Amino acid sequence: MAVLLEWLDRWERRLCIAAFSVLAAVLIADVLLREITGNGLPWAHQTGVYANLVVALFGMGLATTAGSHLRPRFADHWLPSSWQPLLLRLGFLVTALFLSLFAILASQLVMETWQLGETATVLRIPLWPLQSLIVISFASTALRNMVFALQPQLAPESA
Repeated sequence: MAVLLEWLDRWERRLCIAAFSVLAAVLIADVLLREITGNGLPWAHQTGVYANLVVALFGMGLATTAGSHLRPRFADHWLPSSWQPLLLRLGFLVTALFLSLFAILASQLVMETWQLGETATVLRIPLWPLQSLIVISFASTALRNMVFALQPQLAPESA
C-alpha cells in the first residue's frame, strides 16, 4: 500500500508541476504578445483556466498526502482521547465514501458530455477528457483515504 501511495504522489506532483508550468507559460506568452504586438493569444485564458483546474484537482490528493487539507478542529477534544484511533479511521472512511460518491457522479457527467459530443467553445476540443480528470482526482483521493482508514500508520502525521 505504501508503494501505491508513493506512486500516486509522484505522478500527481508531476501532473501539477506540468499543469502549473503550462498555466504560467501561456499567460506569460499572452501578456508579452499583447504588449509587443497588441494582440494576445485568443486561447490563452481558457487554456490557463483548464491548467489551473488540473492543479486544483490533483492538489487535493497532494494535500491529503501531506495532511494539510482543511478540516475543522474545534471538536477534537470533545470525546475521550482513547477513541482517537477509531475516530481517525472513521474520518478517513467517511471521506473515502464521500469522495467515491463524487467520483461516481462525475463519471456520469463525463458519460453525458461524451454522448452529447460537447466541446470547449474557444479551444474546440472535446470536454469529456478534461472532465475525466475530475473522476480520476476524486477516485485517487478516495483511494488514499481508504488506505489511511485500513492502515492508519500510513496516514500523514498531522492527521
